[in-house]
Amino acid sequence: MFPSNLWREIPQRYRLEATYCPKCLITYFPPRELCTSCGSKELEKKKLPTKGKLVTYTVIRTPPKGFEFYAPYIVGLVKLEDGTHITAQITDAEPDGLSLGMDVEAVIRKIREDGRDGLIFYGYKFRPVLNNNGASKMKC
Repeated sequence: MFPSNLWREIPQRYRLEATYCPKCLITYFPPRELCTSCGSKELEKKKLPTKGKLVTYTVIRTPPKGFEFYAPYIVGLVKLEDGTHITAQITDAEPDGLSLGMDVEAVIRKIREDGRDGLIFYGYKFRPVLNNNGASKMKC
C-alpha cells in the first residue's frame, strides 16, 4: 500500500469515520462519495460509535498474502451501537473466550508490517469489554 493511500484512509482507520446519506438514512463504512440507494453526492461525515456487540466470528487459519505471520487470527462481524455493521479483527481474546452477543470495543492495534524494516500499519480492531473482575460483559 502506498503512503498516499494510507494518508487518505486515516479518518476511517483511526477515527472510524463513515459517510451518511441524510435522505436515505444509510451509513456507509468504508466511506463512499455517492449514495448507492438514491445517487446523492451530498453525504455527510459521521463518526461511528466505538462500542458494539459481536454478531459472529471465525478463525482465519489460511490467511491472505501478507498476513501469514499473524495466523491464526479472529475476524468478527460487530454491530455497533448505532446499528452499523463492521467487519474487523478481534484482538485480546482466544476463540473459546468469545460468545455471540458479547460487548466489544474498538482499539487501535498493529494490523501488519512490511518486513523487518518496512512500514508498520495500524488500524482498528475490536476487543471484548471486560468488567472489573476481568470477565467479559454481556448485555441480555
